[in-house]
Amino acid sequence: MQTNARPAPGGRTALVLLLAINLFNYIDRYVLSAVEPEIRAHFFAPSDPNAHALTGLLGTAFLVSYMIAAPIFGWLADRASRWIIIGTSVLLWSGATAASGIAGTFVLLFAMRLLVGVGEGGYGPAAPTIISDLFPLEFRGRVLSYFYVAIPVGSALGYAIGGFATSHWGWQTAFFAVAPPGVLLGLACFFRRDPRDEVKTLEAKRRATLRDYARLIRIRSYVWNTLAMTALTFAMGGLSFWMPGYLQYRGLPPNSRIIFGGMLVFAGLTATLLGGIVGDLLRKRFAGAYFLVSGIGVMIAFPFSAAVVLTPFPLAWVLMFVALFFLFFNTGPSNTALANVTRPSVRSMAFALNILIIHALGDAMAPPLIGAIADHTNMEIAFLAVTAMMLVAGVLWFVGMKYLPADTAAVESRSAA
Repeated sequence: MQTNARPAPGGRTALVLLLAINLFNYIDRYVLSAVEPEIRAHFFAPSDPNAHALTGLLGTAFLVSYMIAAPIFGWLADRASRWIIIGTSVLLWSGATAASGIAGTFVLLFAMRLLVGVGEGGYGPAAPTIISDLFPLEFRGRVLSYFYVAIPVGSALGYAIGGFATSHWGWQTAFFAVAPPGVLLGLACFFRRDPRDEVKTLEAKRRATLRDYARLIRIRSYVWNTLAMTALTFAMGGLSFWMPGYLQYRGLPPNSRIIFGGMLVFAGLTATLLGGIVGDLLRKRFAGAYFLVSGIGVMIAFPFSAAVVLTPFPLAWVLMFVALFFLFFNTGPSNTALANVTRPSVRSMAFALNILIIHALGDAMAPPLIGAIADHTNMEIAFLAVTAMMLVAGVLWFVGMKYLPADTAAVESRSAA
């Protein structure tokens, strides 16, 4: 654990590599969403009343395997080289992504999305904990925000690549295009050394016990943060999966996915970076700043998200941009809080448990639920039904604010010993 205000040796190189991997992590996730309308048309008849719900299960397949694999790999990451785990995981999900393009049946495509989730389950708990070990508390928020800019940028590139490839060569090509870079990045991980090999403190080197893991649920700020992230993940996961289908429902052409991807890049990139910077700056005066920034952001995003459904295009693009901007404001602060309130010996499992909960109760349920609502009503009602969860997330972060300072201080005092 670093006690000065400088990154550990090799920290910046590790950050760049992990950022690049995280970028393709989200490209591989959202290229599926980008081609969902074509997959639905390929495997199901237009008159099938359950078509939306069934293709929604592709999103659920990935998330179910992801959230089940994450605690297993989280346990391993607290004990073995996290770089080996990450490299193996990246190779697995990249291979499964490429194989999605040659899936001849819906069942095979479903199986490949399960394997993508298993691969990403190894990466999700390990990567942010390496960054947390390499960078000190003073600017950990902004550094993790650099890492998490991959969420909007990678998601947007997934939409854009999927839309472009589908328009020119068919939906299968989109999966072929995004897999090779992941293979190269995965191989690079095997040449990295785990930062735990360099630290000297007893707290950072000790192996966690079952009792240590059980204590995670007694960290109140961790619990409130996880609940808030679950509510927001439910809303964002469902909306993002169905966005191409929603734009199609509103009568927009396929290239509107590229427009949405461009907005997502700019709004998500700037908001994620700004949220991390603001969180770090406010923390100097107010120890609960990470939750304050997160809560205010989603509270602002809610009315704009709801208004998109009720507003004609092109004005709806403006409202959508504002909503996206404030939805991503929490990404750096909320994930930094997860790292700051958990001890290094249990940090990988803490992230893994967070992944399990936010996806099991969040976006694993949202895509098929929205699809089912859309099948029986329409896409606008389905979208409105989930936006209220943004308000729930804001309230939960505000409640957790009073616990964050003490929980952070407790970890810092033990880690410095």
